[in-house]
Amino acid sequence: MRVALFVTCLVDLFRPTVGFAAVKLLEDAGCTVEVPRHQTCCGQPAYNSGDRADAKAIALQVFDAFAGYDYVVAPSGSCAGMLRMHYPALFADDPETLPRAQDFAERSWELVSFLVDVCGRRKIAAQWDREVTYHDACSGLRELGVKLQPRQLLASVAGLRLKELPGAEVCCGFGGTFCIKYPDISDKMVTDKEADIVATGVAAVLAGDLGCLLNIAGKIHRQGRRVEVRHVAEVLAGMTEHVPPIGTPR
Repeated sequence: MRVALFVTCLVDLFRPTVGFAAVKLLEDAGCTVEVPRHQTCCGQPAYNSGDRADAKAIALQVFDAFAGYDYVVAPSGSCAGMLRMHYPALFADDPETLPRAQDFAERSWELVSFLVDVCGRRKIAAQWDREVTYHDACSGLRELGVKLQPRQLLASVAGLRLKELPGAEVCCGFGGTFCIKYPDISDKMVTDKEADIVATGVAAVLAGDLGCLLNIAGKIHRQGRRVEVRHVAEVLAGMTEHVPPIGTPR
């Protein structure tokens, strides 16, 4: 399978190792992976803010950059949700472009869901001796049905013990521009999330969306807690030894 990696803005700017981990996981699953050089943002910030014109213009650039691939895979439920669920809605009033948007959506997947549901992966040859918990990011869970897939792969990681997080499906308060528009509400939500994580007594918290992880890591760091924060792809790819946790001061 010829797969194009949709890197995402946050991965590109804040955590490139997630992109490298995604490439490793996809190649280990037998995929030929390419990273289109002309890719840009998926347009979600504009779309969520009501700027449909700019969102459409960005989507058209994405269509061109990822043309010809069997699949488009993103290590983010949020961006994958935009590609798979919202692009067709964005062009619902444009019968000329809608088929292109629908075709692109059908080829677009979130990383862990793609590994399990398309590639048929059930086990991962990784090791990490930690007790961890898992936060279900909103877009991946509610738009794409990503719930059991990461848990299935994490169950095969040698030494890893998963302890379910109370309120795992509750939003962390990031929500893209939500945390900027409603900072007090956002802070209350992430404060509650941080308290739930700490109460489990685990050594690390994982998730599949870097926006959530940056938000959670920021709160954990400000509270002075000793809980590692990592993207699930880094753990599955066995890249934890030489890569510091998210939010670690440099």
